Amino acid sequence: MPGRGNDGDGSDEHAVGQGSFFEGAAPLHAGHRQRLRDRFRKGGADALPDYELLELILFRALPRRDTKALAKSLIARFGSFAEVVTAPEPRLKEIEGAGDAVVTELKLVRAAALRLTRSEIMQRPALSSWAQVLDYLRAAQGFEHREQFRILFLDKKNHLIADEVQHQGTIDHTPVYVREVVKRALELSATAIVLVHNHPSGDPAPSRADIDMTKQIVAAAKPLGVAVHDHIIVGRDGHTSFRALKLI
Repeated sequence: MPGRGNDGDGSDEHAVGQGSFFEGAAPLHAGHRQRLRDRFRKGGADALPDYELLELILFRALPRRDTKALAKSLIARFGSFAEVVTAPEPRLKEIEGAGDAVVTELKLVRAAALRLTRSEIMQRPALSSWAQVLDYLRAAQGFEHREQFRILFLDKKNHLIADEVQHQGTIDHTPVYVREVVKRALELSATAIVLVHNHPSGDPAPSRADIDMTKQIVAAAKPLGVAVHDHIIVGRDGHTSFRALKLI
């Protein structure tokens, strides 16, 4: 019968694939876990490469297993920490060892990061913290595998009233209904909106259809007192601003 120890998380651990050890002895990877924690506390996230930061996240999901191999497998498959935590659940579960507990922990990290970023931009005028808005939008949907059409609704002081995903489409298309966009802005008493969608291909360059759709929304919203401040396209390779390109 394998012995039991404690890795510092308050959870008992079994030695898996390590052979037996005496009752009360620590698992062989417990020292590694503590060293990672110490490096993180002293140097922050910048002191760790992506796979080691991922190991720290996985400690809670897999308290009785060494997480280094799984962390490396996830990074090898998806490419970076950001792409691991934004990967679709079915694709994550293709990796051996990535079960429900692992997926839940990864999605919790992403949800917490998005909520923190969104709360920061809601506390100040959106146009005065534009860099933070762009960071939030890229985190929210820059790594999505299907197109999403999002709208940021602003009041007359450019504070964020609402942040809503209106539609979700396919890998290269999502439906946008001009009347619905304008109607929702009026329902929320918004005086301005920012249109947002993502390109799963990674390239944020606007298509002809993107440009035409934006012009239609601008034309429909303007007579009703709703300004379109910008249309942002986000992707893995960055973002594009219609205003910066003088398309609005």
